Amino acid sequence: MPLCPLDPARLTADLIRCPSVTPEEGGALRLLEGVLSEAGFACTRVDRGGVSNLFARWGAKGAARSFGFNGHTDVVPVGDAAAWSVPPFDAVERDGMLWGRGATDMKSGVAAFAAAAVDFVTQTPPDGAVILAITGDEEGDAVDGTRALLDWMEANGERMSACLVGEPTCPERMGEMIKIGRRGSLSAWITLTGVQGHSAYPHRARNPLPAMARLMDRLSSHTLDAGTDHFDPSTLAVVTIDTGNPATNVIPAECRATVNIRFNDTHDGASLTAWLRAEIDRVAEECGIAGEMRVKVSGEAFLTPPGPLSDLVARAVEAETGVVPALSTTGGTSDARFVKDHCPVVEFGLVGQTMHQVDERVEIAQIHQLKAIYSQILRDYFT
Repeated sequence: MPLCPLDPARLTADLIRCPSVTPEEGGALRLLEGVLSEAGFACTRVDRGGVSNLFARWGAKGAARSFGFNGHTDVVPVGDAAAWSVPPFDAVERDGMLWGRGATDMKSGVAAFAAAAVDFVTQTPPDGAVILAITGDEEGDAVDGTRALLDWMEANGERMSACLVGEPTCPERMGEMIKIGRRGSLSAWITLTGVQGHSAYPHRARNPLPAMARLMDRLSSHTLDAGTDHFDPSTLAVVTIDTGNPATNVIPAECRATVNIRFNDTHDGASLTAWLRAEIDRVAEECGIAGEMRVKVSGEAFLTPPGPLSDLVARAVEAETGVVPALSTTGGTSDARFVKDHCPVVEFGLVGQTMHQVDERVEIAQIHQLKAIYSQILRDYFT
């Protein structure tokens, strides 16, 4: 058992030195398994589909109360390594900052909740269980990461009563935002097919490009909704239009486009897919062409209504930072979209200004502050 508090900044640095670019484990989960096992956590590797995951529980299986943390140790690629001021996996400390890939997103968050959990269970053992569900596939396809952990938990009678995801949530300053939900995300790949022909004889061809322009204008100018009590209005972005046609004297037979919709709880993936299909069919009929679509829903919109869990986290954040956090549903998707089917979930973590950037870095003092917040949450939850 550790005799002194676990330093979350040192643990963050050790994790950064593990080159765990998705889907490589890089030694990060092995490191955490060693730290947590020493503190009395029962650790199980839940690997699936070439992805490494770690489940760790302190306390009795099936405890009436169990507080969980969720996070990931995988990171995005470094990009141009020569553009970095420091080697991206050296965990350099400079000017009060810790530099390296994953410093913000989110090895610091994992280190902070692991350190808080270890200190809590060794110093004041709770009446209940503390669970850490850590994945190596959040930055990838997210098929065999947190989903695999939750599937394994379901099959083995493991349960979290509530969960906090340690993703960076604060836009500018520490403590300003808790995520109580997330928008859904839908991507659609659309293909319109006409008849190829000579551009000097357009009447002999059936040009899919004007049809695609018409379709994209209709989709992007359509107001999906006006927002809801906890969500901003849904948005649709046209992210690419392609023909692959280098010739000026050829009308191509095919045009492709991709759109991404970030949607609130007014919609779900099925209703938006039906709307897109109807718009494609309408333009196809008007222009005498064929239309096809492939859709991927990365996650549905969800909300954990303000209540006991968000209040618990907000009190701890304010006590440590002096900031009253806003309850938000902004941003992209996170693994909370999977956890919400298991138990109530919110997200709180560091300022995320440099995540995924060259020279990613985190303020060392904030790592200690985050551990203090997570420690207070555990104390309050089990009191």
